[in-house]
Amino acid sequence: MNLQPTKYRYRILALLFVATTINYLDRSILGVLAPTLQYKVFHWTDVDYANISIAFKVAYAVGMLTMGALIDRLGSRRGYALSIGIWSVFGMLHAAIRPAFSLIGFMFARFGLGFGEAGNFPAALKTVAEWFPRKDRAFATGIFNAGSNIGAVLAPLLIPLVVSASGENWQWAFLMTGFFSLLWIIVWLSAYRPPEVHPKVNAAELAYIQSDQEVQETTEKIPWRKVLPLRQTWAFAIGKISDAAWWFYLFWSGKFLFDQFGLDIKRLALPLIAIYLMADVGSIVGGWLSRFFIGLGWDLNRARKTTLLLCILFILPVVFTTQIKTAFRVDQSFFRELSLATYTAERPVEEDGALVMREATVQVDPLVLNQLRRLEGTEYASARDFITA
Repeated sequence: MNLQPTKYRYRILALLFVATTINYLDRSILGVLAPTLQYKVFHWTDVDYANISIAFKVAYAVGMLTMGALIDRLGSRRGYALSIGIWSVFGMLHAAIRPAFSLIGFMFARFGLGFGEAGNFPAALKTVAEWFPRKDRAFATGIFNAGSNIGAVLAPLLIPLVVSASGENWQWAFLMTGFFSLLWIIVWLSAYRPPEVHPKVNAAELAYIQSDQEVQETTEKIPWRKVLPLRQTWAFAIGKISDAAWWFYLFWSGKFLFDQFGLDIKRLALPLIAIYLMADVGSIVGGWLSRFFIGLGWDLNRARKTTLLLCILFILPVVFTTQIKTAFRVDQSFFRELSLATYTAERPVEEDGALVMREATVQVDPLVLNQLRRLEGTEYASARDFITA
């Protein structure tokens, strides 16, 4: 009898990492192509571009709640595949949009993309809860969440290459990620089964997975009218307001670097990679640090909150670096990801409302940015620093 536990859970984790990488690669395409599409192809105004960005985030907020409930109903295997299938179709739809309908077309495509992509994190978190004991979930969450930054790093590297290789055809960037997404669905459907019935999971690994699972209790559903007055609800919502800065990186950093420093699509890679690599490190360190504190004998509550407190303390110096623009972006990216890895690891699968709150708080950000970008030099930097810190 084989007493050594198999490690199939890490194959599942690898698939979550790849899916999250594709997720962020797909959503980052517009941010990298923004100067080209706005100034050379479709001639959008900044308000047009802000509305296109908002369409994605409105759908993401709605989809976070809708897709979360749907994934709970369908299960991780079918629910995750459905989510990625939706965003694959709408992602590739960008390539079919013509100039005469570019604004409404991109808003429609971004809305569908945001709705589908909203299912990634609820599905991934549900999968982690099914495949990992509680003591390992923060680390597992940090690993798959690192895919978001890998995808953001790959975007400024791959997209210029794809556009250049296709004869300056920007449509191929959207078709490329659609192909990757559809390929992932095939692998996922063939590889995923619940650990209890998976033929490649032996009894020893299953025992480890279930070693410290929570006791499942039958609980009554709480209506929103009772949830909203709770202090805990607003604590999550207020904390997540700062996430608007992350959307700035995804959708506006390419435009900012082009408008302020004249960096075109071929020269965006280095500054964007620096930002997202540090965020990647923060994502992994966040999960590791939380697990380290637990290893010292701390309870979960103390370990998570201490990690979050450290994140907050390290972000505060941002307000003193208005003359060092890259420093503020790297610092904020790093500790934002560190804190997200800590929070999501212990979030119950069904509590997608907190993530909906996060998305709902950032809808105004594109319009604020449209006004802030009119400020020059250190005024612009100071305004952004104030918001993110």
